[in-house]
Amino acid sequence: MSTYLIGDIHGCYDELLALLKQVSFSPEKDTLWLTGDLVARGPGSLDVLRFVKSLGDSARIVLGNHDLHLLAVFAGISRNKPKDRLNLLLEAPDADELINWLRRQPLLQVDEEKKLVMAHAGITPQWDLETAKKCAHDVEAVLASASYPLFLDAMYGDLPNHWSTELSGLARLRFITNALTRMRYCFPNGQLDMYCKDVPANAPAPLKPWFLLPGPVAQEYSIAFGHWASLEGTGTPEGIYALDTGCCWGGVLTCLRWEDKAVFVQPSNRQMDVDDEAIAS
Repeated sequence: MSTYLIGDIHGCYDELLALLKQVSFSPEKDTLWLTGDLVARGPGSLDVLRFVKSLGDSARIVLGNHDLHLLAVFAGISRNKPKDRLNLLLEAPDADELINWLRRQPLLQVDEEKKLVMAHAGITPQWDLETAKKCAHDVEAVLASASYPLFLDAMYGDLPNHWSTELSGLARLRFITNALTRMRYCFPNGQLDMYCKDVPANAPAPLKPWFLLPGPVAQEYSIAFGHWASLEGTGTPEGIYALDTGCCWGGVLTCLRWEDKAVFVQPSNRQMDVDDEAIAS
């Protein structure tokens, strides 16, 4: 039995299947952890969702910002952008079934035996694990409820950007969503910066990648995350694993086998064009 952690797939279905074949993944005995952003940019979002859903309990996923955006597009709240290549999915006969399955997926995965935590963007250093779990559950509960379109309509925005136990309502849910699915940089006090997308070497002071600020979760658990393709899987402290390596931008799809920390990669079938490069930067 092996546990395989794979970074953001972004609709790169052929590369996903090739990577799973490379590691001899068996859903009967192995478990697949996916860092979110299953959809958008690549050509196979529909096939990715169908496949991951078919794995049942053999797959443990977290929702990413692009997955949430898909939910908003399907609900008629946000615009379907051609560059996301979602038309086949949106028009599929089983789209309702897939969307209803997707919106019931978690934002946080925790394995106490492995001392492993996974979130799409990471864990803000302002949270301990119990707070992170409670916050993730609050968003998950809204997404699974009949009022989820109200949340999706209100989730876009960069404020509030500082955690407080006094946050409430949609503002609280927006902060939680940003921390778990969009975060890259923080100020020294843990406040989120939602603007800088540069590589850490070029980030303006005093911003630091969230994983370079001391936080209680990283002291006790390993953390796996995606979202930040420009890291190229490097630059994180021991026990923190950046798994998004930009397959949809022409990079590779990366898999970490948890038991021995072996890393496997599958090159992208895509050639990044000028528009892709602007988006990825």
